Amino acid sequence: MSEHASDTTGTGTEAARTASSSSPARPPSGPAPLPVRDADGVLEVWAPRARTVQVRLTVPPRGEETAALPGSARTHSHAQWHTHAEADAVVRSLEPVGDGWHRLRGDGTDAEDPVAVPSTGTRYAFRLDEDGDWLPDPRSLAQPDGVHGPSEVVRPRLFPHAPWEGRSFRGGVVYELHVGTFAPSADGGTGTLDTAIERLDHLVALGVDAVELMPLAAFPGERGWGYDGVDLMAVHPAYGGPAALARFVEAAHARGLAVVLDVVLNHLGPDGNHLGAFGPYFTDRHETPWGWGVNLDDAGSDQVRAFLRGVARFWLVHMQLDGLRLDAVHELQDDSPRHFLAELADAVAHWEAETGRPLTLIAESDRNDPVTVTPTARGGLGMDMQWADDVHHAVHAWISGERQGYYVDFGSAEVLARTLTRVFEHAGTLSTFRGRVWGAPVDPSTDAYDAHSFVAFLEDHDQVGNRARGDRVHQLLSPGEHAAAITLILLGAPTPMLFQGEEWACTAPFRYFTDHAEPLGSMVTAGRREEFAQMGWDSSDVPDPQARSTFTDSSLDWEERDEGAHASMLAWYRTLIGLRRALPELTDPDLGHVGVDVLDEESLVLRRGDVHVLVSRAEGGAGMPASGTAADREVLASFGALRRDAQELVVGLAGPGALVVRRSDAAAQSAEAS
Repeated sequence: MSEHASDTTGTGTEAARTASSSSPARPPSGPAPLPVRDADGVLEVWAPRARTVQVRLTVPPRGEETAALPGSARTHSHAQWHTHAEADAVVRSLEPVGDGWHRLRGDGTDAEDPVAVPSTGTRYAFRLDEDGDWLPDPRSLAQPDGVHGPSEVVRPRLFPHAPWEGRSFRGGVVYELHVGTFAPSADGGTGTLDTAIERLDHLVALGVDAVELMPLAAFPGERGWGYDGVDLMAVHPAYGGPAALARFVEAAHARGLAVVLDVVLNHLGPDGNHLGAFGPYFTDRHETPWGWGVNLDDAGSDQVRAFLRGVARFWLVHMQLDGLRLDAVHELQDDSPRHFLAELADAVAHWEAETGRPLTLIAESDRNDPVTVTPTARGGLGMDMQWADDVHHAVHAWISGERQGYYVDFGSAEVLARTLTRVFEHAGTLSTFRGRVWGAPVDPSTDAYDAHSFVAFLEDHDQVGNRARGDRVHQLLSPGEHAAAITLILLGAPTPMLFQGEEWACTAPFRYFTDHAEPLGSMVTAGRREEFAQMGWDSSDVPDPQARSTFTDSSLDWEERDEGAHASMLAWYRTLIGLRRALPELTDPDLGHVGVDVLDEESLVLRRGDVHVLVSRAEGGAGMPASGTAADREVLASFGALRRDAQELVVGLAGPGALVVRRSDAAAQSAEAS
């Protein structure tokens, strides 16, 4: 979250990719970043301040050993598990092995000892200095009983994964979704990774290249956005746990879809955050909107950095995901000589060589600085892409007329033209919202990055969900205005991203929802209403985040997708994505080849080579600027009423909408000859 509470279709993008990953520094040395579950059965934990560490293990009842495997079913209820745990738990002491690490040794030779080599499904928890609560593993891979319950032994190598060579999706189409609301269960309950699989064919038909999942790390309660996760490698149990993610990844890959996961490394949620009990994972040297910063540069930070690298490696290598979207990287505050993000980028480059497939890092950054996507060898942070909020702000404010908050400097056609051609509006210029000069310019001539290094969108979880009512921008617009706005995104130069349901102008909002225990739940409700009251909203209009209806109201209604205006908008999205895939001009990553002609405040033309895109929000529409005759242009696609001349040739738009044309071959050849 940034300013708010919170084979690729690309042609010629490999130069930037190669530059980003060429000659990476050696990966940092350090302790094993993950608990060893697959080889010698070792359980270990970093607890540098603890004198002693104990582990309590509960071996699964007979028949439960494969409970964490894909497709398996648990034969015991949680209540039965707890009864079994109390009766049969075994407590062992871990041995200190140096550098603050404690380890349970098992030589694998004692078949009579059921905990010498913990089996899949074994529940375990740690206790420090023989005092206090039994705590889950900071490196837990599963929390079947919630964030305060015991961890569960999982072996990712046992999950089936079909062969997958991977794919780059720079310049392709990314689709962001929230598992709990994307594909509700048949009874209207929480969506899961398995129900999401049932909708993957829709994404293939739409033309999507990569699926981006909102955070999956285990968080308190059943429902939430996931940005208050506390177990960074444990898939939220309500979504199906790690086995369900393995099934989802395999199903997506079978359809040619890359899978990206939104991960939150900059903070943990307030409920279930036990990291501080184990070691200096946080430091008061830095403050964030959520409290102390993650410890990247204070005493003990080497181990914390290794932990975060381990989180990334788990998702990318062990779970075979194709990329990570890193939340609010500007809050990864790091004064050490080498920034953690650069260190991570170089590590990922080595993992690419290890796995033989492309791995992608996407940053959400509020800094508006292209150093984020500049290769580490050239002094940058080495991210492959970064979200471009300014493009969103410019399109949203121009098409909707909203100017409040961080939209204050956006809305004019001139600003829109600048962001379509140079990505950042705040590029070393005054930001009225921030009250200071902000950002740095994007250089269209550099080979360090290109247009595909930036991700543009009309909607995302933040820009919708952090509105008081969670209303979608398309719910504020006419169909023609919606069509005009998304045309600028899908036919623009950056990598485009869609948010679940926008492609058919869904009626469901996307609201902020939580499921916290008391008193935290009431505090979240009161805080949300107070925040929007300060911005002039009637607090009674702000949905209660804790109410289950706030969550269910946000679930997509798939029945409406093929009806009336919804079907028409879906067809338009498919048409635009089809054009993007088919026409090389539309995946040219060179920002220097992008042009915009502002006709007036309500209409403009986006130029991508021989393809010209007229968009208008005007009731009377706009004419296509003269460049030859209408007969010299081939109409590739249109949405909305068209203007025609006396010969019935299309010459523009008669109302809000979009018109995509290309010079005919004869006209193009004539222009080249001249």
